[in-house]
Amino acid sequence: MTDVRASCGEHERETGAGPGLDRAAEPAGQEGYLGVLRIPGALRFCVAGAVGRVPMSMFGLGTLLLIAALTGRYGVAGAVASAGAIGYAISSAQVARLVDRFGQARVLRPSAVVFAAATVAFVACAELRAPLPAVLVTGCLAGASMPSLGSMVRTRWSMLLGGSARLNTAYALESVVDEVIFVFGPAVATLLATEVQPAAGVLTAMVVCVAGTTALAAQAGTEPPPHAAPRRAAPAGRPWRRARRPGTALLPAPALATLAPAFCFLGSMFASVDLSTVAFAQEHGHKPVAGFLLGTYALGSATGGIWYGSRAWRAPLERRFVLTLALTVCGVATFWTAPGLTALAPVLFCSGMAIAPTLIAGFSLIERSALPGRQTEGMAWLSSTISVGVAAGSAACGQVVDAGGARWGYAYAACCGAVTVAICVAGQARLRAGHAGQAAQ
Repeated sequence: MTDVRASCGEHERETGAGPGLDRAAEPAGQEGYLGVLRIPGALRFCVAGAVGRVPMSMFGLGTLLLIAALTGRYGVAGAVASAGAIGYAISSAQVARLVDRFGQARVLRPSAVVFAAATVAFVACAELRAPLPAVLVTGCLAGASMPSLGSMVRTRWSMLLGGSARLNTAYALESVVDEVIFVFGPAVATLLATEVQPAAGVLTAMVVCVAGTTALAAQAGTEPPPHAAPRRAAPAGRPWRRARRPGTALLPAPALATLAPAFCFLGSMFASVDLSTVAFAQEHGHKPVAGFLLGTYALGSATGGIWYGSRAWRAPLERRFVLTLALTVCGVATFWTAPGLTALAPVLFCSGMAIAPTLIAGFSLIERSALPGRQTEGMAWLSSTISVGVAAGSAACGQVVDAGGARWGYAYAACCGAVTVAICVAGQARLRAGHAGQAAQ
């Protein structure tokens, strides 16, 4: 396969911004989703990344269904699911930092092996009715070792299309892929857990993830080169002082000062919607339908993402982000009023249409403000903060649902969304300042 790094070198020398395709050199007729997929190697890493990201939609819900089936308590199930989310949140940014430094293949292969072993241990502890601490620890390890492929695939797109207007289309494509995964993943996980065996959803997600991760790691032609930062020399006359690496700012992208707390509450909202929907379906006597309802929510998001990525936008990116976020939260605020499953499905679809545009804009804000050599880490931070929110939302909403039912869980989700909007409205100036600061470098 042609090594795309060679074709990206000219743009890197001209802009100093890293690998990418020169906008002036873009061939005619290459716009749209098919255009970006025609880039050598793009379709292969896009498909591999999509397969490897299947656990995003299956693992947490599969864990919830597994523990709920074994214990009969949503509070315990939410706590175990949150343990996995916490593990993922703690490790994903650190793993992404290693990827930026050593390359994707060297990190992904051992991560896949550890994830498979940790998942098998977690399922064994759950099925053998091990003490709750053992289940929590193994669940946390499984979540911590799960490969974060979304940020790595987006970094490959950024290497190919950095400085090009088509990068927004590529990010839109990835968000649509995410949502398509969430259309089918929850339904498959629910059917496997309820109709086959409680652990079937978790184990299937693990097998598919290992396959996709291995396939992505094998594609060296589109792998971004590592960015091992040079060390500064020790101060003269003080050789005992340890040399420091330049560019070790705490945040890999200035926009994270606003986006990190916002995405934390956004993750809480999403987790609360998932758990409340499972409980809502069970209250109405049709628990297996929960996966299809969540798939409808994701289908609406995929529809919105396809439309969003096919348009050229003039409004500032940060303004679009806040607007689509507000629309997402407004939709969630209506869930608690649904009289039944039939009425809930179309509401889920319509409110989901703003999710993918929100995520596309969020990742674009990180891409444009990321510090040199820390782009994968910056994008992984978004996934990490969402996972922190998922952990908190799963645990808290599980207690709310146990105490008051699914409708109160939906109300809790709406409150988390309102906090998210407030944070982003207050941080508009910071998002613009982060972009201006990077443009000045």
